[in-house]
Amino acid sequence: MGCNMKDYLERISLTLSENSIRLIETASQTAKNNYLYIQEAGYFQTRYPYFTERQNLNSFLLVYTLSGNGRLLYEEKEYILGKGTVFLLNCMNHHYYESSKDEPWEILWIHFNGFNASVFYEELTKYGFGLINLTDTFMLESTLRRIISLHQRKDVHRELITNHLIVSLLTELVLLSMPKDYFSYNIPKYINLIKNKINREYINPIRLDDLALEFNISKFHMSKEFKKYTGITINEYLIDRRISHAKELLKYSELAVSEIAYHCGINNVSHFINLFKEREGVTPNVFRREWT
Repeated sequence: MGCNMKDYLERISLTLSENSIRLIETASQTAKNNYLYIQEAGYFQTRYPYFTERQNLNSFLLVYTLSGNGRLLYEEKEYILGKGTVFLLNCMNHHYYESSKDEPWEILWIHFNGFNASVFYEELTKYGFGLINLTDTFMLESTLRRIISLHQRKDVHRELITNHLIVSLLTELVLLSMPKDYFSYNIPKYINLIKNKINREYINPIRLDDLALEFNISKFHMSKEFKKYTGITINEYLIDRRISHAKELLKYSELAVSEIAYHCGINNVSHFINLFKEREGVTPNVFRREWT
């Protein structure tokens, strides 16, 4: 696994049972460039004084507790790792975990990296790092065991399948980590009303002050809650709606770019062209040529 040797820290005591498994993989260049890929993976039945202390390792570590208890120190906080808990670490950050003195600590784990690995970590820790306590453990446990099995057998398609399995596993964990009020059935009614208003009236000027007055809510709270439930600001939502309509007109009408800008609620043509290029990577005229 890659690391900065100048600042690299690793102290380990591998006090393990004989049936423990540790697999070290060397990913292909295709996997490194395009997939989420395994660096190491395994099943450990540990006993005291098993521990790992590490920092500045270019890897992400996912650990799932099958039984027993462990202890984790991460970002200056302590966590007790009981049955059914799972955590994901960025191994560049200092971390320390160890088995309990009282009973064996049994875990499944993977070190992985690759395309968008950091994005999943950021999504999972968006609301702060913490343990995820699983009530239904079947999916996670079976996925980790399948990853280990694929690499034990050196399956010819293991990198592609492993990518799919890690993505599915991380997606599930991100969803489980979200606050309960994040899901659509808990979105405040006024958030959907604002979205509907923008969808209907995006060709007109829409100001935050006017929305706050119309829906009887403070501008600051409205802006914060809108981004919380949609992932973007009100202004970004408005611009996206206007650009989507512009793309439709560019494809299916013969209107000039200046007229399209006007029909999308943007009176300054230069500003419209800049907004369009920021989001699509090409100017409106180039977009039209590519799609007609």
